[in-house]
Amino acid sequence: WNDTRSAPDATALVDELGGPEAWASAVGSVPVAAFTVSKVRWLARNEPENARRVASLMLPHDYLTWLLSGRPKSAVTDRGEASGTGYWSPADGAYREDLVRLALGHVPSLPRVAGPGEAIGETATGIVLGPGTGDNMGAALALDVSPGDVVVSLGTSGTAFAGSSRPTSDATGIVAGFADATGNYLPLVCTLNAARVLTSTASLLGVDFDGLAALALAAAPGSGGLTLLPYFDGERTPNLPDARGSLHGITRENLTPQNLARAAIEGMFGGLADAVDALVGVGVAPRRILLVGGAAANPAVGAVAATLFDVPVEVPPPGEYVADGAARQAAWVLAGGERPPTWRAASVGETRCFEPAPVPAIRAAYGQAREALFGR
Repeated sequence: WNDTRSAPDATALVDELGGPEAWASAVGSVPVAAFTVSKVRWLARNEPENARRVASLMLPHDYLTWLLSGRPKSAVTDRGEASGTGYWSPADGAYREDLVRLALGHVPSLPRVAGPGEAIGETATGIVLGPGTGDNMGAALALDVSPGDVVVSLGTSGTAFAGSSRPTSDATGIVAGFADATGNYLPLVCTLNAARVLTSTASLLGVDFDGLAALALAAAPGSGGLTLLPYFDGERTPNLPDARGSLHGITRENLTPQNLARAAIEGMFGGLADAVDALVGVGVAPRRILLVGGAAANPAVGAVAATLFDVPVEVPPPGEYVADGAARQAAWVLAGGERPPTWRAASVGETRCFEPAPVPAIRAAYGQAREALFGR
C-alpha cells in the first residue's frame, strides 16, 4: 500500500482513460499508486514477460482463502477488497475488464466477489470460510459505524472513513469510493503518514510515547508557530508521492521540544482534517470523530485532535478492531441472516471524550505551508 513506485503508472492510467472523471464514473475512485490497478501497470511496464504470464489476479487475502479452500478452480474475494483494486465497480457490483486489459494488456482470471456474510467454502478439516474483507472495512464492522460516525484510524498510515447507504465517487481523487463489509459503502480518504510521525519525532527527542505526550501537552495549541508537514514517505492526501517532510515557522524562541512534539501531532492531523472535509464534500455529515489505531492511545492525541475538528472526538478503549470485525463477520457467516449479529462486548476500559475546541490558526498555518511548497 505504501509503495509509491507505481505513481507514474497511476498517472498514465488516468490519462489513458480520459481523466479523473472517467475513472470516478467507472469505479468510484481515481487510481493512485496504492491501487492494485496501478501496481499491475507497474508490472507490465517493468517486467513485461512476467506480466504476460499472469493467469490470475488475487489480493493477499484472496490467495490465503484460496489456499485454505484447497486451491479450487476459482478464487473468491469480498466487496471491500475488490473495491480497492481500481477495476471493480461498487455501484455496479461488477468488474471492469476493460480496465484490467488497459493496465495489464490482457484479462486473467479474477476472483468471484462474494456477498457479505456468505460462506464461501470449507477447509479440508471442515472449517467454514467467510469472505474476509479489508482492514478499514473490518474496523467499521467492529465499531458498528452508523450515519454521522467518522472513523479516523491512526496506524502507520492514516485513514478517515464513514458508512454510506449509497455509492460515492469523487473526481478530485481524494475520496476513494469503496464498498464495506455489510453490503453498503465506505467512502475513505488515506494519508501515508500517521503513527510513524509520532514514532520518528519521539525518537528524535529521545522520549517514549508517554514522554512525547507530556511534551506536547506542555505546549500551547499552535505549537508556538511551528508547523510540520509530515510527508516523511511522500503523501497520499494531498497526492504528493515524491514529497518530503518540512518544518515551518522556526524561530529561536519556538524551537523547543514541547513545541516540536505538539507540532508533530498537529501535523499528523492536518492531512486527516482535510480528509474529513473531503468526506463532507461527498455527502457525509459528521456528528462525531472516532479515533482508533495504535497512535490513538497516546494521551495527547485526543486532546490535540479536539483543536482541529469541530465535532466531538471519542477515543474508544484500545482494541484490535480489525480482528473484532473479522470475528463479527465469522459469527454472521455461521449464524446467517440479513445483518451481522450484535453483542455487548465485555468492558475493557472507558471511552475518552473530548469536546471540540477548534483553533482555526492551526489548520490555516498547515494550509499556508502546503500551498507555499506545493501550490495546493
